[in-house]
Amino acid sequence: MLRAAEFKADREFGPNAEGMMSWTKAAVVLGVAAAALLTPDGAEPQEPAGGGLSRSATSRALLCITGGLSLLALHWLYRLLFCPLVLLRTSDDVGYLPVTGRSKAQAANEARRRRKVGQLPPVYPNGWYRVLDSFMLRKAEVKSVSILGQQLAVFRGEDGKAYVLDAYCPHLGANLAVGGQVSGNCLECPFHGWQFNGGDGKCVKIPYSQKVPESAKVRSWISCELNKQILVWFHCDGEEPTWRVPEQEEISNGSLVYRGRVEHFISAHIQVEWEANKPEKHCSEMNLKHNLILFGSHCSLMDMDVVARQVGPSLVFLDFKHPFLGRGMMLQSVTPVEPLLQCSTHTLYYQANIPAVVPKLILRGECMQFERDVLIWNNKKYTSNPLLVKEDSTIRKHRLWYKQFYSENSPTLQYQNDALDF
Repeated sequence: MLRAAEFKADREFGPNAEGMMSWTKAAVVLGVAAAALLTPDGAEPQEPAGGGLSRSATSRALLCITGGLSLLALHWLYRLLFCPLVLLRTSDDVGYLPVTGRSKAQAANEARRRRKVGQLPPVYPNGWYRVLDSFMLRKAEVKSVSILGQQLAVFRGEDGKAYVLDAYCPHLGANLAVGGQVSGNCLECPFHGWQFNGGDGKCVKIPYSQKVPESAKVRSWISCELNKQILVWFHCDGEEPTWRVPEQEEISNGSLVYRGRVEHFISAHIQVEWEANKPEKHCSEMNLKHNLILFGSHCSLMDMDVVARQVGPSLVFLDFKHPFLGRGMMLQSVTPVEPLLQCSTHTLYYQANIPAVVPKLILRGECMQFERDVLIWNNKKYTSNPLLVKEDSTIRKHRLWYKQFYSENSPTLQYQNDALDF
């Protein structure tokens, strides 16, 4: 999910991209069938004197083309009016200036090598992180996930619960998420069939052995499924969660329905995105320890009320309401894949009685604005002691608030012998 290379084929339609190809084929077949039905039985093709196509053959060809194009147009209209918008960008798609004679990947790699990153805070704050959206993981399905510099195996057991384990089997190092099978609430290694319980990570069965060693286990990550997202808890010292992500009841009970998702990869530190707001939009309240009101405002031009609330180091709930366009909520998350690679998602839920085209336009507009910011983030240097004016005071306040998610042993990024060690 979080690896950028997996999404090059899913730029516009995400998991439905293959369906578009099957729809195109179906449209052609149905167009031909429609033309055959509409052609009178008595209209036998006659060979023209000059050896060209007969009039009936030309009419039939036009009917085929018209039928196919009509079906494609209807399918496009159906997707526009009723289907969610899914835009998935790879790490090379946006955020770098094009270079003559270079591919997007080459230009991105050159920019990453030349950029100065600055003196960074710890790279992985303690807190809750989005792993997957709930609908991405079906019962008895397992997925490989890269997050926080780790390879994880995320699977849904027969009880319907999502579990998160370290991906590598302690036996001979096979990746449990690559070819592994779900058996009850356990994950079976694809190599020799060892089974690991999703709840505690202990090995419960070795097919060819009568005894299972006590030390046979993988790390089981603390996780929860909330607001139709699978979240995982990270703490560098292995401490238990000290706070919870608040449930958004409108999402849980279906009052707000899923209308789409935008995903980008950002080559920057995780704090960079949260400092991107203009000064007047920064935090106005800091009275909750793990919750921060980024801004609350009323836009007189659009007659819209907007409140953005940051929860922990990686999640933001953007709640907005309009008298005619209805109410919606955007869940924004930033999950570190590596120290300087973040997976940023914007997932939109909206009133069910509002046509899907409205929230899709809102989401696409957010995407366009966000991609302009990605160009800045991917090429900027982190300034630990920035030069600020009076109106920038909230930037400093936000950094002070964010420090609570770091501890003494939080991993840091260091340059040593032209290598990255953290």
